[in-house]
Amino acid sequence: MSGLLSQVVAAFLGSASFALLFQVPKDQFLFGGAAGAASWLCYLVFLRFHPSVVLASFAAAILLSILCRVFAVRRKTPITVFLTCGIFPIVPGSGIYYTVYYFIMSQNDLALYKGIETLKIAVAIALGIVLVLSLPYSLFRAFGRKTQN
Repeated sequence: MSGLLSQVVAAFLGSASFALLFQVPKDQFLFGGAAGAASWLCYLVFLRFHPSVVLASFAAAILLSILCRVFAVRRKTPITVFLTCGIFPIVPGSGIYYTVYYFIMSQNDLALYKGIETLKIAVAIALGIVLVLSLPYSLFRAFGRKTQN
């Protein structure tokens, strides 16, 4: 359990650090970090019950996109502010690294295997985001700020 907590905290800090790197407004740092932490938590929990990295990435991307849309409506900020920070923990960076590494080391069978696996993960993340972004705005309008007349 402490390993899970430390990973979620690390995902929060990494996502919040990306918010700093991308010069996100300071009042949005916590939300960018929370989006990344939530997506990583979803990824880890999904992996415990189903050993597919591709499906775990898809589920994490769906949760991330829903959360980012809610934050965008609630904070009246473009969704990309939260999505670019929150996607950081689930991007298959190690898969890309090992694909290139195996290719350089002339282990083409491993490079092909890792490359296909990484491509599947990237497509799953993209499909998860597109799926949520294709939902009508009216579904998320209820999360908007209430204005006083």
